Amino acid sequence: MTGNSILLDGNSLSRQQLIAVARQGYGVRLDSEQLKRVQHAADFLADKVSCGEPTYGVTTGFGSNADKLLGAYRLRDKLPGGNPHKPEGTLLEELQHNLITTHAVCVGKPFSAEVVRAMLVIRINTLMRGHSGIRVATLEALTAMLNQDVIPVVPEKGSVGASGDLAPLSHLAIVLLGGGEAFYKGERLPGAEALKRAGLQPIRLSFKEGLALNNGTAQMLATAVLALDTIEYLLDVADLAASMTLDAFAGRSGALRAEVHALRPHPGQVSVAERVRELLNGSTLVDIPYHLVPRFRQWSADAWNTAEDQALSFDIGWDWVPANQRHGREAFYNRFLPFKGGKKHQPQDAYCLRCMPQVHGAVRDAWAQACRVIDIELNAVTDNPLIFPDNPDATHIEEQVISAGHFHGMPLALAMSYVKAAIPVLASISERRLNKLVDPATSDGLPAFLTGNEDGTDSGFMIVQYTAAALVNDLATRAHPASVYSVPTSANAEDHVSMGANEARHVLEMTEDLSHVLALELYTAAQALDYRQEMLNAARRLAARGNWQALASKVANAPREDSADYAQFVEEVKQLTAALAEVGDFHAGKAVRTAHDALRGHVSFMHRDRAMDGDVRTVCELVQKRAFSI
Repeated sequence: MTGNSILLDGNSLSRQQLIAVARQGYGVRLDSEQLKRVQHAADFLADKVSCGEPTYGVTTGFGSNADKLLGAYRLRDKLPGGNPHKPEGTLLEELQHNLITTHAVCVGKPFSAEVVRAMLVIRINTLMRGHSGIRVATLEALTAMLNQDVIPVVPEKGSVGASGDLAPLSHLAIVLLGGGEAFYKGERLPGAEALKRAGLQPIRLSFKEGLALNNGTAQMLATAVLALDTIEYLLDVADLAASMTLDAFAGRSGALRAEVHALRPHPGQVSVAERVRELLNGSTLVDIPYHLVPRFRQWSADAWNTAEDQALSFDIGWDWVPANQRHGREAFYNRFLPFKGGKKHQPQDAYCLRCMPQVHGAVRDAWAQACRVIDIELNAVTDNPLIFPDNPDATHIEEQVISAGHFHGMPLALAMSYVKAAIPVLASISERRLNKLVDPATSDGLPAFLTGNEDGTDSGFMIVQYTAAALVNDLATRAHPASVYSVPTSANAEDHVSMGANEARHVLEMTEDLSHVLALELYTAAQALDYRQEMLNAARRLAARGNWQALASKVANAPREDSADYAQFVEEVKQLTAALAEVGDFHAGKAVRTAHDALRGHVSFMHRDRAMDGDVRTVCELVQKRAFSI
């Protein structure tokens, strides 16, 4: 990239460059040396046509019409009185013109400008390889349309993914001819008017140029690249949301250790475990001793004595475990004090936390596989037939103008079907973490639905989980691979197609719902994290005052003063008081705190029920605007 433009040579286009043009408004420049190859192929084709060589798509019809050779003149010109519908130009020009105009038949809402700009870049880049027969002037006209931000109206639905994205690419090309519609400066206009306002002129197509413009995988590739770019960010958001949730649970880090993942070194899994360890770095919540963590109790007027603590919206508590209930567990209680609070006495977390590297990592590996396929496709020639003007061994035209199948989108379709199946998996494990946070049976001492609800009037975050569940179901029902269901076209001349355009478009659409699920987890985890930190720090402040009796008042199942166990209870409460008093402030990992602060800059802690629609909308927008790129 140079300045605000990228150089296209047909060989080195990257996903990053494509995103710069599609989403950041970069322009493109054409490599002058490579343009010589482009013109060389066009000149070769013109020479073969002048010699009368029959060539598919140049002097023959297309698809099932490939057996129809074009004549020297139009048969309708022989009608008495002449041809009433005689078009401009030669039969060869009419063939290319009609290919574009009759194939532009997509339906549905138009693709966004970023998708169409990506399609234009991809088409220009593949034509720069010099194997398509297009003239330099036509390629420059296509480039000028992109650089002047004339955005053809391309309805979303109509490609079967072989012969490439014929219909949508025809909508792209028809504007070059002065037809169709285009957006210019935000206004939807007839194609000719959009070109005129941009200072551009329509063109006439020459030999094979219609095929060069509409044969190829540009729609499925454009939507795939945009989807993968979004998913790359959302994978990081998923790791961040999971880390915030793990901190909110005061969870366990053993399942993240490097030596654990060295025994099963799937790349994504190893990467996720390492990243989550980094996100949790500095946390004083993860791996906290069981006995330090109190559980939520509903607030009451006499719960706290100091003004600072009376402002809290909760009370806290533990249960004491008498000596006669510790048999067989002596080793455990030699290590941990005999108080049951919010953290369950078990050495492992639920799967949605413990198996997060395996699940997130598998989704990362699906994404990486798709990226490998897409990176090849970005610099591939995908139209048909292919022109090899310098084939030294050619003895006839079919050895230099070769009909092949590079337009078939199955490599992309299968790669994107893998990603398509992975998206609901990432959303599902996120929803399970969210659900675990709001369910008092699984939240390790947090309040039910993350609200105090002492008067029984509050629903808290109950319905946030409903929305996440609805989104997960919607994603799951859309995850069926389009690539497994071919519907033959062109009178069975094209008897197996990829449906890759549908596949990639589905994935791009699904990224929005995935981002919403992750936003809902972040929203919920922030509320839970505030509760966890405030509950622990309230316990620490209570202990720091040195009054073990105040802490003892928070302990249930305490023996009476005349009980034989009372002296032991007092001693152990004093030990708990000392343990809490000597620790510093309880807080999440540094990166988690940064994300929490970013969220809290827009959405405050919810002390009591309030309208949540604005909160949800704000957090979803923050995720989509990439506010959590940490």
